[in-house]
Amino acid sequence: MSQRRSVGIAVLGAVLIGALTALQARINGSLGAEIGDGVLAGAISFGSGLVVVLVIAAVLPVGRAGVRRLAAAIRERSIPGWMLLGGVIGAFTVASQGLAVATIGVALFTVGFVAGQTTGGLFLDRFGHGPSGVVPVTLRRVVGALLALAGVGVSLTGDRVGGVPVWMLVVPVIAGAGVAWQQGTNGRLRLRVQSPLAATVVNFAGGTAVLIVAALTHIAVVGPPRALPTDPWLYLGGTLGVVYIFLSSVIVQHTGVLVMGLGSVVGLLTTSVALDAVWPAPAAPSTPVALVAAGVAIGGVVVAAVPWRRRRRG
Repeated sequence: MSQRRSVGIAVLGAVLIGALTALQARINGSLGAEIGDGVLAGAISFGSGLVVVLVIAAVLPVGRAGVRRLAAAIRERSIPGWMLLGGVIGAFTVASQGLAVATIGVALFTVGFVAGQTTGGLFLDRFGHGPSGVVPVTLRRVVGALLALAGVGVSLTGDRVGGVPVWMLVVPVIAGAGVAWQQGTNGRLRLRVQSPLAATVVNFAGGTAVLIVAALTHIAVVGPPRALPTDPWLYLGGTLGVVYIFLSSVIVQHTGVLVMGLGSVVGLLTTSVALDAVWPAPAAPSTPVALVAAGVAIGGVVVAAVPWRRRRRG
């Protein structure tokens, strides 16, 4: 398979990651609204994802081997402690989904998330945080990132944005920048242990532990949540998280942090437009505004990711 085709497939995988992230955000936001506790919704999501990934790792021989290598590396201290903290960022992301998405919608949540992820990806690639090492900040990559941010600016022009609390946009920005770091960290951890499944186990174990402590603290302060809903689809957020975290640890080594972030922007925006169109939230941008924003962001991905080849003069 040619390098160009391989990169193209990796970018499509990044778009799929964004689509799954948008769907997970809607599910976690709905679960948080149903029980009246976004932090507990995040703990349920991450806990169910941990169960899924542990079962997969136990069933597959390659999974068991990867977990053994991971455990040995931790015992020998050959893996830096910060490489095991990706789950903390994931915990913050799903908690913010549970707290904000039911009010502002998936598309407006994506506004802040994309801003943080795009700028964070450009910065992290420049300093070599991803598994591909230092990725030069070329004019093409900067223009692509700026176009993605321009798509964010378009979505902010909706007439329903004015009444949204500031923290509901600030928190997704922080989460987006954190996810850019998480994706690069997962890719490096995967290279150390030679196992995407082991990297995924680390993420879900750490995130679940953090969210359980946070949920118990929240319950102790504000009291128990409402009764848990019986709709089974509200508990699929963790399974979707397993899929896209696994994919991100594989894809980031082919794309770099920035391009993977831009590809996921396309999936995030287009899927969030569709979700908000059929399942609107009070502060969700109108469909025409969201469509224009998605189109501008897609232009950014094309500019940043497609390896344009200069024609040779005869």
